[in-house]
Amino acid sequence: MVVGTVREIKDNEYRVGLVPGGVKTLVDSGQRVLVETQAGEGSGISDDEYRQAGAEVAASAAEVWKRSEILVKVKEPIEPEYGHLREGQILFTYLHLAPLPQLTRVLLERKVTGVAYETITGPDGSLPLLTPMSEVAGRMSIQVGARYLERINGGRGVLLGGVPGVPPAEVIIIGGGVVGINAAKMALGMGARVTILDRSVTKMQYIDDVFGGHVATLMSNPIAIARAVARADLLVGAVLIPGAAAPKLVTRSMVSGMKKGSVIVDVAVDQGGCIETTHPTTHSDPTYEVDGVVHYCVANMPGAVPRTSTFALTNVTFPYLLRIARKGLRQALKEDPALVSGVNTYAGKLTCAPVAEAQGLPYSPLESLP
Repeated sequence: MVVGTVREIKDNEYRVGLVPGGVKTLVDSGQRVLVETQAGEGSGISDDEYRQAGAEVAASAAEVWKRSEILVKVKEPIEPEYGHLREGQILFTYLHLAPLPQLTRVLLERKVTGVAYETITGPDGSLPLLTPMSEVAGRMSIQVGARYLERINGGRGVLLGGVPGVPPAEVIIIGGGVVGINAAKMALGMGARVTILDRSVTKMQYIDDVFGGHVATLMSNPIAIARAVARADLLVGAVLIPGAAAPKLVTRSMVSGMKKGSVIVDVAVDQGGCIETTHPTTHSDPTYEVDGVVHYCVANMPGAVPRTSTFALTNVTFPYLLRIARKGLRQALKEDPALVSGVNTYAGKLTCAPVAEAQGLPYSPLESLP
């Protein structure tokens, strides 16, 4: 197969879908690999490194899109890339389709097979291709939140860890999954008071054990959320329902009741956000204010640390890519149920139930298609 990767064009996105080690493995297994020139530059990977690994470096993204049977990316295609999508092509990337009806329509109209990293589900219910970027985003949420709590950046002027005689900041995290736990690690390490809200008693017991009781846990419900949000200096949205739009758990009135200069970091923004006042922002223009509360809602947070993120991501995506390239998609799907859950669109059909529900579109189970 011809496997290609292109330079990401989303605002300040410096990750890349393939690294030289992966290129060499693909080439050694008999595949051809195309890499757009300077695709890896933002992650510190030169064209020469790709060439030495056996890739052909193409002069333009258009050439890579045109010749590739499997197109590997990091982020979902944005509008300038829609024209490159074509029937029969396999697109292997984060898609986050639930809040993106236009992209969903284009993938269906052009009969692209869209395999989404974020919905590939392990036998234990884990999301192995989402986990490393959730780890990065969770840890970054506290770094970012601490920065925007500084008065010069519009915040309350609160030091996250406080100092002797002055209390630390209150960090409230909604969601006790991978993002939430990694956010808690960073916040606790910086000396903040940390509370996680979740709906799972088992998960809260795990969090209590892992953190030795140093992180408070609360059962997530509207009253508990409202009370916690009201005392937050930093609020982290860390809610995930795989493939689906995030529920709006924090209302506009709750945001209005927050302390002026407090900060919201909504990591769930990729799936529409779990806070009613959320809308996506970019690394170029990352924040906005609502009722005196600073909102940071960058939809590709890990793109700010591309060297770490690219290698962490490709560590987990590459085995699936190699399987598809070597065996073909149909055989790979037969052999790996986890990969089946990653197929969001196939031959003009929408094969991800949560996306279909979010957009009011017909759902076609993959196993029912010829």
